[in-house]
Amino acid sequence: MAKIAQQQKKPLAPLRDELKLMDSGLDSLCIAILVAELDDEFGIDPLSSTVDHNFPVTVGDFIKLYENAIH
Repeated sequence: MAKIAQQQKKPLAPLRDELKLMDSGLDSLCIAILVAELDDEFGIDPLSSTVDHNFPVTVGDFIKLYENAIH
């Protein structure tokens, strides 16, 4: 997240699990870049295959989504 924020010249809030993604400083383009980079690295995109199709609301939700998809 920090790398993408820096690349996109976006200020990044201090990251913590309960921080809402919308309040992180990352916009939708940054999130899309993050998802694409994680897909390249891990070969998964849990956002396109979530059963309930709920987009993660917080940083912690986002991390858990990927942790669950990897395991």
